[in-house]
Amino acid sequence: MAVYQLPPLLSNFCPSTKLIPVEIRKFSVVKTHKRCNIHVPVRHFIRNVIANELDDHTTIPSSEYKPSNIWVYDYIQSLDSKYLEETYAKQRDKLKEEVRRIVDNMVNPLHQLELIEVIQRLGLCHHFKDEINRILDDVYKKNAGGKLRNSLEFRLLRQHGYNVSTEVFNSFHNENNNIKEMLSLYEASYLSIEGETILDEAKDFTRKYLKEFVLNINEDDYMSLLVRHALEIPLHWRMHRLEAWWFIDIYERFPNANPFLLDLAKLDFNIIQATHQEDLKLALSWWRTTELENLSFVRDRLMESFFSSVGMAYEPHLGDFRRFFAIITQLITVTDDVYDVRGTLEELKIFTDAVDRWDMNVMDNLPDDLKICFCALSNFENEVASKIGANIIPSMRKVWADYTKVILAEAKWNFNGYKPTLQEHLANTWFSTGIPVTLFQAYFSLANSITKESLDCLEKYPDIIRCSSVIFRLVDDLVTFSDESETPTTVWCYMNETGASEKQAKEKIRFLIEKTWKEMNKYLITNSPLPHAYIEVVMNAARVSLCLYEHGDGFTDQETEIKEKILSLISKPIPFIITE
Repeated sequence: MAVYQLPPLLSNFCPSTKLIPVEIRKFSVVKTHKRCNIHVPVRHFIRNVIANELDDHTTIPSSEYKPSNIWVYDYIQSLDSKYLEETYAKQRDKLKEEVRRIVDNMVNPLHQLELIEVIQRLGLCHHFKDEINRILDDVYKKNAGGKLRNSLEFRLLRQHGYNVSTEVFNSFHNENNNIKEMLSLYEASYLSIEGETILDEAKDFTRKYLKEFVLNINEDDYMSLLVRHALEIPLHWRMHRLEAWWFIDIYERFPNANPFLLDLAKLDFNIIQATHQEDLKLALSWWRTTELENLSFVRDRLMESFFSSVGMAYEPHLGDFRRFFAIITQLITVTDDVYDVRGTLEELKIFTDAVDRWDMNVMDNLPDDLKICFCALSNFENEVASKIGANIIPSMRKVWADYTKVILAEAKWNFNGYKPTLQEHLANTWFSTGIPVTLFQAYFSLANSITKESLDCLEKYPDIIRCSSVIFRLVDDLVTFSDESETPTTVWCYMNETGASEKQAKEKIRFLIEKTWKEMNKYLITNSPLPHAYIEVVMNAARVSLCLYEHGDGFTDQETEIKEKILSLISKPIPFIITE
């Protein structure tokens, strides 16, 4: 069995070997939690290392601990964008009609596809779904049973769920070395599924060609920028909203850029950004009522969590989704910190049991700060269930119970000094990313109706959720390997298991990332009880991971390049002059 084919969830590998480094805590009580009537110990976390015999009351060691927060929430709450004014909405609607006329009047199939490509990259496809679907459906029907004309046609059709052949790539070696066609072929190759070797060959061939192109050109024209961008991360793997922000600037350099399309992209970006600011304020209001931000061991990563929610679904009407996703991600971060830096092993066992039973009484003998964490989790899940109006509480509690059991198993690994194999590690840690928890609950804020069939499918954690979570884990481990030397990562496990060098191990992990993407791609063209829109959101989780960890651990270390990305998407509008 291949390494990436994972064994059953919640495997327990916890022998008795113990670690020496520990965490020692000292707290002082300063205030009372408003909802739960329990005291909050704050701001006196002390790290220390001792060398004595460990027991179940020893705090789990942490390899990296950065509880500071760089964001000023009072400033965020004060944001007041002019782009929420009706004047801008009217101007956007006028521009939409101009672009719609352009789309409707275009008859050349290749030009239609190129226009769809630009609309998508500018982040405007939510305005033109009907037009895009009509054009692609017409293209697909005209080519039914026949050969596709080009790689762009293949990529757009497959991306939108059409099961199309790879025959168009059979003659790619005979391409006339047109840089635009080679770039299109390269981007299309990333939508391959397992067994499509012709696309693997096309990827290798075009990657080599594009790298040589970059080496031999000095200009920063739009085409060279597109090529460099693609070689860093292919389009299919990129976070859509951030891609729109980047591409708006690039499209302005196109010699044939359409001014209506460009103005619409800028204005729509700013209007949606203003909507996101209001969504963020609601999430911040929740955060400040929980008292969680006062717990000394907790990483406050609500901004990074909200940024991730924008990467999952940026469309303006999905505000509830973004708020829920950001809050759930922050709750996962809190829970992870409980298990990683706060609790003793005995406390973690009790906490896990409390979540499994969903019973506050189980936590009677635990410190107040852990009670606050459980209370915040319970209150929010009740709010979600009330908002959705369906009996989903048992299902939501189950996914949280599964999550805490997984991270308890990892805590035992660390406590006992156990070093798992790569397969054992992935069998557990794909779930400890928290992605299955967020994706499970994300469905309820996206679906128009909740069916028993879809709920049953989600409760089994379908392979597409596993794939997205595995990619998140692998991408994270590639970046944090050196920083987390005390904690087993996939890179370390492969090195320890096979004797590979760090370079070889990272090459293996990159290979597994590409292989897992192929497995996930098949869900674009496979019948599923889950709607296509939800499948896209699941894939977006993998895209968010590549964005967060592109230049370091952008979730834990707030001073990486992720800070500027967050500012660009959430607080900095694109310069735009309204015209009459």
